[in-house]
Amino acid sequence: MTTTTSTPAAGKRASNTAGPAAGPATSQTTGTGNQASNQDSLEVTGQSGRPSSSSDQPSGSVDGVEPRWLSEEDQRTWLALGSVLLRLPGALDAQLQRDAGISHFEYVVMAALSESPERTLRMSILAVMAESGLPRLSQVVTRLEKRGWVKRSPDPTDGRSTLATLTEDGWDKVVASAPGHVEEVRRLVFDPLTKAQLRQLNEISRRVITVIDPDDRCLR
Repeated sequence: MTTTTSTPAAGKRASNTAGPAAGPATSQTTGTGNQASNQDSLEVTGQSGRPSSSSDQPSGSVDGVEPRWLSEEDQRTWLALGSVLLRLPGALDAQLQRDAGISHFEYVVMAALSESPERTLRMSILAVMAESGLPRLSQVVTRLEKRGWVKRSPDPTDGRSTLATLTEDGWDKVVASAPGHVEEVRRLVFDPLTKAQLRQLNEISRRVITVIDPDDRCLR
């Protein structure tokens, strides 16, 4: 997730990163159908973390090691976190679609470009920053090009690479979209928590992402 906390200044970051969105190279948009399906997959385990169906009960250890089943408290924590991971991207996407006419992923792509020198990045680097595969990124950039917000050009230093550049109209779109986006981030995440809880959330998030990817840019 990318959120702007102040009016962007030209040539500087247009957004502070709360984590685009939401991690692995996955969609930033979570539809209602996918939420229900994924939620079902989270809830097939019982309170101990074991499969709820008696026919699915494990018959033994894995490589001689007994699985570390979740306690009832662990299970409640995991289900709550899973619900946040599934529903938050969709909520952010809904606000941007309603108020700015763009998807959360489109916003992430343009915000990443707005943060970069000359508002330009190689497509391969942009894909990493947006946590997307190149084919999906290319489709989204094509849509943004048609709206005049991004343009592509050959990389003069490497003929095999393509550059993506945020246009002036694209910059204006990021600036116009940022206030509504950050207000929604505050409403959904920051406002319900105390300052102490926010510090804990920051520490917890950093510890988890360190295990997932110690090189993640949010840790720099």
